[in-house]
Amino acid sequence: MKTIEREQARELRRARGLPIKEIARLVGVAPSSVSVWVRDVPLTSVQIEALRQKNPAYNRQLRGATRNAERGRARRSAYQDEGRALARRANPLHVAGAMLYWAEGDKRSNCARLSNSDPELVQLFAHFLRTEFGVSDERLRITCNLFADHVERQYEIEQFWLEVLELPRSCLCASTVNTYSKYSQKKRRNKLPYGTVRVCVHSTRVVQSIYGSIQEYAGFDRPEWLD
Repeated sequence: MKTIEREQARELRRARGLPIKEIARLVGVAPSSVSVWVRDVPLTSVQIEALRQKNPAYNRQLRGATRNAERGRARRSAYQDEGRALARRANPLHVAGAMLYWAEGDKRSNCARLSNSDPELVQLFAHFLRTEFGVSDERLRITCNLFADHVERQYEIEQFWLEVLELPRSCLCASTVNTYSKYSQKKRRNKLPYGTVRVCVHSTRVVQSIYGSIQEYAGFDRPEWLD
């Protein structure tokens, strides 16, 4: 799956309400791919009206998109219900993983993603995904975030995180490097000897289940997590 392009397409649809063909041109993929990727992205009334003005045939497309969005929302709601049921078991690992994600995870609708510099913390998160959701190693992806003084040790650092998480190198995405600005005076040097790592699984079911669990444990409702 073209993960980066998919996220770019969804953001263009969500933030700017662009037509599918225009998104496809900007991202560099087929319109059919964009159509699948953005079908559950809700649009504002202003965005809908702008699309209608650009394309008279949009009303027909809109009806299909609306049905898809409704089905997607219903599916996410069902996954949250599953998470609420899991929370009622109060399994210690599940409690720890859900609370960890609430505190440290990226709040996305279709992937569970967490970044940190603490090896034991990311180990726990990976163990949570594997044990509570049956996520296989092949589905996990990690991205190392390095600082400028790490560049010469990039392979070593990447291997460190792979060993911490017991993952093959095929799970490693391209690392990112934060270079020093001219104002930093290199203050970050040696602060984080292995930088940070991001652990991710692309699964609407997993992340929405976690959201449902968080709400059940903490006793609140957050409708925007369904969007």
